[in-house]
Amino acid sequence: MPGMSSSLRLKKITPDDVEAACSLRVRPDQEGLVAPVARSLAEAYAQPETAWPRLVFDGERLVGFVMAFFDVRFDPDDPKDVPRSGLWRLNIAAGEQGRGYGRFAVEAVCEEIRRRGQTRVTTTWAPGEHGPGEFYRRLGFRLTGETSGDQVVGELDLAALRAR
Repeated sequence: MPGMSSSLRLKKITPDDVEAACSLRVRPDQEGLVAPVARSLAEAYAQPETAWPRLVFDGERLVGFVMAFFDVRFDPDDPKDVPRSGLWRLNIAAGEQGRGYGRFAVEAVCEEIRRRGQTRVTTTWAPGEHGPGEFYRRLGFRLTGETSGDQVVGELDLAALRAR
């Protein structure tokens, strides 16, 4: 991918990173489509058993934020209740988009979900002209027909992804 570096990494957020994380901004036309990082960090703080927030770095440069969720509340004895884990938030800095950082972050979330023994990744997105729908479809997400508020729900089958 153009602009991709071998020094891409996810980093757990520490108190030293909070100010830089909260200053990360997406493009102005995307601001109404994804919550700011500060809100995501507040949600992660309130749901530590579910949320998995990470910063995306290229070398020492902060380029994005990603947060996964892991469903720890499902009932394994209920066949209708299946665990759902996935991508909760993705914010790539305005000047860093189109360089593969989003793909890297989503793939890292997929690996973490696979490591935890699950085979499906779920995410939601705001449909529309400036929304990320095409980005998620290129990664293999398929619409489920469900909605969550005003967002559509997409799902990625990790077994099918591995078979490609």
